[in-house]
Amino acid sequence: MARNSQLAQDQELRTEVEQPVRTAEPDGAPERGRVSQEPAPGPRPTRDRDLSRRQRAGNYFREHPRARLVVLVVAALLIAGGVYLWIQHITWVSTDDAQVQGHIMPISARINGNIQQVNVQEGQRVKAGEVLVTIDRTDYAVALARAQADLQDAEAQGRAAKTNVPITSISTSSQVSSAQADIDNARAGIDAAQKQVEAAQAKLNEAQANAAKNNGDLERYKQLVAKEEISRQQYDQAVAAAQVGQAGVESARANLAAAQQQVIQARSRLQQAQAGLANAQTAPQQMSVIQARAASATATVAKQQAIVKQAQLNLDYTVIKSPVDGIVGRKSVEVGQNVQPGQELLTVVPLNDVWVIANFKETQLKDMRPGQPVKISVDAYGRDYKGHVDAIGGATGAMYSLLPPENATGNYVKVVQRVPVRIVLQQGENQDELLRPGLSVVPKVKVR
Repeated sequence: MARNSQLAQDQELRTEVEQPVRTAEPDGAPERGRVSQEPAPGPRPTRDRDLSRRQRAGNYFREHPRARLVVLVVAALLIAGGVYLWIQHITWVSTDDAQVQGHIMPISARINGNIQQVNVQEGQRVKAGEVLVTIDRTDYAVALARAQADLQDAEAQGRAAKTNVPITSISTSSQVSSAQADIDNARAGIDAAQKQVEAAQAKLNEAQANAAKNNGDLERYKQLVAKEEISRQQYDQAVAAAQVGQAGVESARANLAAAQQQVIQARSRLQQAQAGLANAQTAPQQMSVIQARAASATATVAKQQAIVKQAQLNLDYTVIKSPVDGIVGRKSVEVGQNVQPGQELLTVVPLNDVWVIANFKETQLKDMRPGQPVKISVDAYGRDYKGHVDAIGGATGAMYSLLPPENATGNYVKVVQRVPVRIVLQQGENQDELLRPGLSVVPKVKVR
């Protein structure tokens, strides 16, 4: 198009040059005002036109000296603007693929029950510890009272079991001592009974000897009385003496049998004492049983204490409080609703803890480092916040997706990837708590 325009201008100049030039004729010419057909001599038309333009421009600036100053100022401003834009381009890196992030805390029930009271509305600001929802606590108060009663019973049994331990220890020790003494007494009784047996045996022997002598005398007296060599009285005395000797033998035998019976009784008492000692010697096993019962009672007390603590916790869980300062959102709980453990009731968004996730292109990360200052432009409020780069993501956003790309399959097409960069605000920048999670922002990172 420029070439066609230049050809048209040359044609126009050529036409002007080739037009006839009217010259003045001398006196006596047959015709006045005759037109000459010869072209006027001179330089090339295009150069004359350029010179004419320069002369007109020079004449304009001479006639208007302020115009030259304006042109110079505009040129200087354009150069300065270009330099500034170039410096900004190499100093700052920005992206519009960024948004405010924050914690969205779901508030859920830890127990089942009937909602008795709801104290907040969606969009309401709440403080940490403020009561949000109340669950009917009647059933849990009854469970706590029952658990406390069971704990008192277990504690009483535990005290009794612990008291039995020293009592059993003392009792078993005394039983061992008593059984040992009974054994000693039984052995002494056996010795005494044996001596009585020996004495009774000696008396029996003596009685038998006396009886044999008396019986011999009686036999001799029988012969003498038959011959009437002795008196009848002497014979009767011999008969009486023989009968007394026989009675002495029987008495000595009875004493010997009694002594022998005492030996048997003493031996039985020894066996009984030995059995008592054996029973008393089971004291360690008995102590182990008593101590095991005491330990079981102690464990029962601990178990009941845990039940009481759990019942107290369940009672405390009937009052649901806000964990942080924030704004209530996504409320789905109403009075009279039956809820289950883990059921989400509402959310609390803490506005004092927000940050920015900016997805920069991989080609923009060459000079980006943690700690670099950042200007954050918020679309919603038209103002800037100050911050700094906190961390650069460990992988691209595509790698965190549900179906990450697999370049080894299909036709490979290179696409510029984006890496999430975490940007935190400077302390005190969000005191007004205007930033909300999800707001669009434009961060600019100063990389140089």
